[in-house]
Amino acid sequence: MKAVAAWACALVVGAAAAAETPRSAAEALVAHVRATQDAGGRPWAVVDKGAAKLSVFDAEGRLVAEAPVLLGLARGDDSAPGVGERAAQLPPGERTTPAGRFEAEPGRNLRGETVVWVDYDTAFAIHRLRPAPAAERRPQRLASPTPADNRISAGCVVVEPGFFEKVVLGQLGRGRSVVYVLPETRDWRTLFADPG
Repeated sequence: MKAVAAWACALVVGAAAAAETPRSAAEALVAHVRATQDAGGRPWAVVDKGAAKLSVFDAEGRLVAEAPVLLGLARGDDSAPGVGERAAQLPPGERTTPAGRFEAEPGRNLRGETVVWVDYDTAFAIHRLRPAPAAERRPQRLASPTPADNRISAGCVVVEPGFFEKVVLGQLGRGRSVVYVLPETRDWRTLFADPG
């Protein structure tokens, strides 16, 4: 009987430990940012490229909301050299959403539209869905239930207009923030975890 009770106790303890263990890189990154207070008391966001999802957090680290996103057409974690100067003329292979930790701030693009600049030098921003050629099917891609077809942008993170206005601007659009973009070609800890 003691063996059964010990086994049941171990099962419960093991289940509780498993419940506390993050199940994905995005969850692990969120736990890391909260534990280290890496955002420094500012609002922050996580872009999970694998799930094509943006998660926005307030300055206290509470999840505000999540939404599907459109991402850069090409897979990869780095911006091509000089991409910021030629953003309108990028070949398909250079249309990546870069990974990393970015100090973001609100601003305006060359058209005067409000954006959140994730990395101004590489023209990398979070912005609302805007008109594009019909063949790109951007609204349909954004609304699809799978992330497999959400790669179409020049590299920016594109969200539904209502989500941009209410959540992105409501949290990241008031001042400086931090945006974490998970890599897809290497382990997330190589970019974000404290090596110590």
